Amino acid sequence: MKGVIIEVDLYSKIRLLFSEGESIRSISTRLGIARQTVRKYCEGNTHPDVRKSYTRKSDVITEDVKNFMLDCFLHDEKENLPKQKHSAKRIYDRLVSEADFKGSYSAVREAVRNLKAEHMVPKQADIPLEYDPGDAIQIDWGEATVYLDGQKNKVNFFCGRLCNSCDILVQAYHSQNLESFLEAQQTMFDYFRGIPKRVIFDNAKVAVREGFGLHAKATDGYASFSAHYAFKTDFCNVASGNEKGLVENLVGYARRNFMVPVPRVSSIGELNQKLLRDCLNYRETHKIESRSSTVNEAYEQELHFLKKIPAYRFDTSRTATPIVGDYSTIRFEKNNYSVPVRYLRKTVTVKGYANEVHIYHDGVIIASFDRLYGSGKTSYRLEHYIDLLERKPRSVFQAKPVRTNVTKELLGWGHLLPGGNAEMVKLLRLCVDYGEEKILSIKDLLPKNVIPTVDMVRSFLHEAPESNVLYIKNDIPVISIDLRKYDEKCGVLK
Repeated sequence: MKGVIIEVDLYSKIRLLFSEGESIRSISTRLGIARQTVRKYCEGNTHPDVRKSYTRKSDVITEDVKNFMLDCFLHDEKENLPKQKHSAKRIYDRLVSEADFKGSYSAVREAVRNLKAEHMVPKQADIPLEYDPGDAIQIDWGEATVYLDGQKNKVNFFCGRLCNSCDILVQAYHSQNLESFLEAQQTMFDYFRGIPKRVIFDNAKVAVREGFGLHAKATDGYASFSAHYAFKTDFCNVASGNEKGLVENLVGYARRNFMVPVPRVSSIGELNQKLLRDCLNYRETHKIESRSSTVNEAYEQELHFLKKIPAYRFDTSRTATPIVGDYSTIRFEKNNYSVPVRYLRKTVTVKGYANEVHIYHDGVIIASFDRLYGSGKTSYRLEHYIDLLERKPRSVFQAKPVRTNVTKELLGWGHLLPGGNAEMVKLLRLCVDYGEEKILSIKDLLPKNVIPTVDMVRSFLHEAPESNVLYIKNDIPVISIDLRKYDEKCGVLK
């Protein structure tokens, strides 16, 4: 009988006929298959889909040749030079020249591949880790695109994850500078209501002065911060994301879940409020598959192991002490911010935080701004210049603090005022006191056929209109002087 390929249908017939009591000889005759084939499959001890793997032991790859290859691997490991490692071709050339090898290069190449698979630990291999409550937290940065006040912006988002409970915190910042890095961790400790023993992260330039991994040395600023909050720093090795796999996963999770659809917010502060709600929802609803308890249950248990936050709040700002310039602005980190004109040419203290800038004089805050990033930008406040505009009204329509802070609608209205520039300054004073939106809402209430005046606006604000008459509440005291001495001196009296 000719050899027949046994497919599932034919195999099924052999098994059915044999199970019904038909002999091997009869099945062989009925199906036209060799008895050896029927005997092989009749009792179900194998299956036609099972194919015996073909292996052929090379005669030329002896134990001595394998040991030579392993010595090459050991040499590469000791030298630790990724660009100067033995290739299969180099091993083959050395075998030919140093060991009188007679085999082919393909045999050596296959042997090298097999030996590496047996003796080398794959780079992708990770050891599952377990952390005690309160032991550590992993932190990292990610990037995402959002709309801030209608403009598309790229923001950096900070991620922190407790290693035991896997509770999370995500917050957004304009930059990954030192101020943001410290402020983010301070916010993280506040959110988790405690501090772990260790903080694990990669070699961030703002925190590491030199070295990497176990040999990394923290910058003075970060060393001071970690000393105050009494935690140890564990810097990861270069390109070793597996050492902080929990937070690496969080970066991707946050981008896919918290940043989709793309957030549309008025400010980064509003974005952070949204992210805070997302994190609280994660705590309340999330459960990790490999764990028996929810994230919230695990966090409540871990909370008792976190260290207490110290009473003194560490100052995370970058501080400078510039002198107020002639345009009533100070320069901080390549950008300018205005202050009230009465501080002209005085020295002030500027504290630049991650997303805000606060300006102080004699310990009292005199101005606050959203922090500018980039260079050459200026942020003006109209209220800082209103006193000067009242003294110099001719500049009102060309003044940058006016043009950058009020709408075109208000400027157009100002050109219609009968009092000209001086009247416009009075209108701006009302904007400073009541807000531009309130003043513009009054405009729509005024009669259309009447030229608007500031006094009309004041009447809607229940303010008394200005008057040109100067009223004196009290009589001016006049001191009487005896002039007889002058008369006698001049010879008037005899």
